[in-house]
Amino acid sequence: MLKKIKFEKFTAFEKLEVEFSEGINIFVGENGTGKTHILKAAYAACDVSKSQKNLAEKITKVFLPSGEQIGRLAKRASVSTLGYVEIHRELADPKKVINIRLSLSNHTKLPEKASVSGAYKQWQEKPLESVYIPVKDMMANAPGFRSLYSLRNIHFEEVYADIIDRAFLGTLKGQADQSRKKLLEILQGAMDGKVINKNEEFFLKNKQGELEFTLLAEGIRKLALLWVLIQNGTLLKGSVLFWDEPETNLNPKLMRTVVEILIELQRMGVQIFLTTHDYIILKEFDLQTNADDKLRFHSLFRNKDSDEVEVASTDNYLNISPNTIDDTFGSFVDREIEKSMGGLGK
Repeated sequence: MLKKIKFEKFTAFEKLEVEFSEGINIFVGENGTGKTHILKAAYAACDVSKSQKNLAEKITKVFLPSGEQIGRLAKRASVSTLGYVEIHRELADPKKVINIRLSLSNHTKLPEKASVSGAYKQWQEKPLESVYIPVKDMMANAPGFRSLYSLRNIHFEEVYADIIDRAFLGTLKGQADQSRKKLLEILQGAMDGKVINKNEEFFLKNKQGELEFTLLAEGIRKLALLWVLIQNGTLLKGSVLFWDEPETNLNPKLMRTVVEILIELQRMGVQIFLTTHDYIILKEFDLQTNADDKLRFHSLFRNKDSDEVEVASTDNYLNISPNTIDDTFGSFVDREIEKSMGGLGK
């Protein structure tokens, strides 16, 4: 599993180190504090363990800086800047921690000119199955996208092509084990059907027939994507799931189901990373987890004196600080009380 990530003068970060939980990692914080950057960097490191791509090339494709100039990922400054991102991982056999590092300067233009160091050979000898679910849904846009992406220079971060590739993986042979079967049944009940694909087009098959994904609400498509990834064996013990803002276009009623699935995946041995701006998501994790579950909240914020991004991590929901999500919802309650009282007590 991934153990930690370190940044220095990389994108939004002057200097940052985040220790991960082997279970669920939830990133909160205001816009612009780098939550998605952490997920993308960690995902790129996981992906190269299996794809055997160069880390610099993968980081470039995942972040997609202007002109694919990797040096633009160095923290912006008026002088020459040297930066790096370093990812640490614990191997199961033999049990030890290894790391890989990507180093670059703001003058580095081509990915092959960036420096990749660390236990790169060992990293790729022990592949990690991983998947990144971006904010924008791609299931309805799958027909023809893969061939277009491979033949044309279109401005999409590679996470969008990757998620479609993961979704089109063939079904695992044999019967699903009881844990996977339980999750699939929960999702089938929530979205009222199963997912099939024909000629690179996804459909939800239920009593009404076969419904094109273009006709489904995006929230249902999110559940369908989870179903596909569980059904085809992408999300099994030892895999890593990255999910950027799962609450986007999801009816609050379905958030309970999504959190239930994520907690069960963690219990199966899947390591999970997600970002959120949603109070309901946070509370569902707080209410549904028990003492045996592995859950860590990472609150990203800007230091008031230096204006640099820092992180505060905790395994307890009540100890998240700062917590802009709770603060915002608390202010709603205060304003509602003030309005209902008509200004009394002022």
